[in-house]
Amino acid sequence: MTTTKAELYGVLLDLRTTFQTQLEQLEMAELLDGTGTGYTNHQADDATMVFDQTVNASSLLAARNRLRLVEEALAKHEAGRYGICDNCGREIDIARLEAIPYTPLCLSCAEALEYQARI
Repeated sequence: MTTTKAELYGVLLDLRTTFQTQLEQLEMAELLDGTGTGYTNHQADDATMVFDQTVNASSLLAARNRLRLVEEALAKHEAGRYGICDNCGREIDIARLEAIPYTPLCLSCAEALEYQARI
């Protein structure tokens, strides 16, 4: 079990490598799948293709976002600000950092933000 911010730095480095690889694979798949729709396919085939393209685009966006969060967390670690909530400035609980090492928010602020998004 990871218990220190120094150990989490290694986890963040591993995550960066993992997410970079994942992003490269998704970008390559996006390039290979860029055929689009047209009159040569059946309507159901076109619908399936559009659905797949939407899922791929969503996955690509999520991978880019996770990689950005990991990069930001690494920069904060190097600046001595890792584990500090971007919203309230309080220390993020180590258990939360163990679960999501690249989280920019403490649990209270994340819950409040999620609640506001639903209103």
